[in-house]
Amino acid sequence: MTPGSLFFALKGDTFDGNAFALQALSDGCAYAIVDDPALPDDPRLLRVDSVLEALQGLARLHRETLRTLIVGITGTNGKTTTKELVAAVLARRFRTLCTEGNFNNHIGVPLTLLRLTKAHELAVVEMGANHPGEIRDLCAIARPDCGLITNVGRAHLEGFGSFEGVVRTKGELYDFIRTTGGRIFIDEDNEHLTAIAGGTDSVGYGCAMRPATFIAGQTVDGPPPFLAFAWQERGDDRQHTVTTRLVGGYNLKNALAAVAVGRTFGVPADDISRAIADYTPTNNRSQWMETSRNRLLIDAYNANPSSMRAAIDNFAAWTVAPKAVILGDMYELGEESPSLHAEVVRRLESCGFDRVILCGPRFAAVGGPFTCYPTVDSLSAALAESPLSGYHILIKGSHGMHLERLIAAL
Repeated sequence: MTPGSLFFALKGDTFDGNAFALQALSDGCAYAIVDDPALPDDPRLLRVDSVLEALQGLARLHRETLRTLIVGITGTNGKTTTKELVAAVLARRFRTLCTEGNFNNHIGVPLTLLRLTKAHELAVVEMGANHPGEIRDLCAIARPDCGLITNVGRAHLEGFGSFEGVVRTKGELYDFIRTTGGRIFIDEDNEHLTAIAGGTDSVGYGCAMRPATFIAGQTVDGPPPFLAFAWQERGDDRQHTVTTRLVGGYNLKNALAAVAVGRTFGVPADDISRAIADYTPTNNRSQWMETSRNRLLIDAYNANPSSMRAAIDNFAAWTVAPKAVILGDMYELGEESPSLHAEVVRRLESCGFDRVILCGPRFAAVGGPFTCYPTVDSLSAALAESPLSGYHILIKGSHGMHLERLIAAL
């Protein structure tokens, strides 16, 4: 514990922070915020009705006191990559704070806000959700001045109930910005986003220069497998070409979003291009890795039908050989899970990959022509017995599948 710090006794499904409050004080915390009435009397125990609500309230007060300008980012796919690109671009000119990792929920957002200091000029805050109302609640805490929805897709359907539920929940960011008179950054190629963006002050980006477009860009030839793209600002004939360390054409919109935010805040064009070129993805998000036997595209942090489709199509378009695909189950899809997994299998059948290996009970239930292993451990054992060698391999699945554990066997 950091001497003089606060300890918030948060609860989870398998833990209760109240049980550690006294130990936290013993280890040097100044106060512990608790909500268990059975704890003994101690002036350093600050009792509240809900520790979580106290944390959120403190974060909101801290944010309102500092009044740091905040860019809020959400979306089904690409929000973490976009958050990091936007932060990298803004950091070229401003003292910028951004969400660490994917601390984007009802606990992570308050913890991010509490990292703000007077030295920060801007903050980029990622906001995630798997139930209706969560983005609304996070906006009430973070109070973003600007908002960006990367896209909307069929994810967390157990919580949202339907694709329309996804759109409504992500759109809660636009709703908040609309009421406060802030600004949104919008992918003008996305009809679902443009349909719900009315009444907002918007900055548009996309693949074509439309009447309201501020930044337009397209992919260009570059060193495989990395994304290269050219972008242009409205009213400026100059083309800026960037070679990135991002893998996959689906990252174009994430990069263009960062360009749009950067130019809106006055970051010079050359600084924007350098910031995006210098960014290297980590944490199994479109991460490129060369082992002694294979070349791996590791996109195993998360998966849903739209990101799975984009990854498969992008990989199918690569002019390399041989190609192998290892896919794990997609989680939290509710009643549509069987049909959505079957759709992925049908898509794989049409791609002509040299090898396809599936993993998990959801894919196993679909059947089909591809070998499927029930667990990562059983697949890892099979790879140890019959190694793949000389392949370009796409690895993608939901985080709970832990497909990154296969890397050592590849």
